[in-house]
Amino acid sequence: MFERIAPEQHDTLEGVPEPAENPRLIGHEQAAGMMAGAYRANKLPHALLFSGPAGIGKATLAFHLAHHLLKYPSNGDAPDALTEPDPASSLFRQIAIGSHPSVLHLTRPANDKTKGFKTAVTVDEVRRVSRFLSMTSHDGAYRIVIVDSADDMNTNAANALLKNLEEPPSRTVFILISHSPGALLPTIRSRCQVVRLSPLGADELIAALGNFEPPPPQDAAARRALWERAGGSVREAIMLSQYGGLEIAEATDRLAKAGHLDIAVAHRLADAVSGRDKNMQFEIFNRHALDLLADAASDAALKGDAERASRYSESWNESRIAIDEAQTYNLDRKQHALNLIARLQDTFRM
Repeated sequence: MFERIAPEQHDTLEGVPEPAENPRLIGHEQAAGMMAGAYRANKLPHALLFSGPAGIGKATLAFHLAHHLLKYPSNGDAPDALTEPDPASSLFRQIAIGSHPSVLHLTRPANDKTKGFKTAVTVDEVRRVSRFLSMTSHDGAYRIVIVDSADDMNTNAANALLKNLEEPPSRTVFILISHSPGALLPTIRSRCQVVRLSPLGADELIAALGNFEPPPPQDAAARRALWERAGGSVREAIMLSQYGGLEIAEATDRLAKAGHLDIAVAHRLADAVSGRDKNMQFEIFNRHALDLLADAASDAALKGDAERASRYSESWNESRIAIDEAQTYNLDRKQHALNLIARLQDTFRM
């Protein structure tokens, strides 16, 4: 039975290991092999940017690389492939619980006022990097800074990190996780070697889901449908299958593209995603709304309909701002959901 030892994060899923405590890496063999070979040849870049959709294992790969570097402090002794962490080892447990002196994990910090988490990686978090790098490395090994995710940095935090990337100490590697690298500062991207990671294949996704409860569906068609809907993301598949994500997405689709707004149905959906214990459902609803608009904008652009593409893009930006404000200021979730449903309906009806 799974027992969590890593600190909980803003996006923790019950029963699912955090990347720092996940001993299994599914997929990404080529990228893992490339980095293991670069380290063995003493050619590991000082900054790596792991890009790709959320939930495909980018952060897990980052922690596996950190484990590899610390297990083999002499690159000449390192094997050609990343070593799978041993959950029984002290190295694994130190990294997992966040106590290893050579690993700094930056993510959204706790918010003492709301008892939840802040909506951004703040400049105060990034300032920890300078203090971390000023200390002597443990046993002469690498020092690893993992930013998960770099997309969550606000402007001040991003500029502070840039200063560290410009003059990194020797035997230090920065690993930035990004779901949307195009939104990062160009100066940050230019100082990193980008490692593009692809969504998991159908068999890989099912293999990953086999580690959790409930297990993936047995029916081949249902498995294929789950993989397609999840876009090769383990996290997305878990949220779809365990948190009512499929039903939320289908209800949102119907409301957004209906000829008129059904107030009763809209209220039922808003109730389903806005309760006190509905954090994951609220996240699913918000993200799916943005995905709907982004897909519509992309489709319109591909068809050469610049006016429709612009309308969908503008609605996407307005919706994103509304979502950020609802989370930042702890606004009434049901009213937010109703407003977002109305915005979707208005946008798709034009």
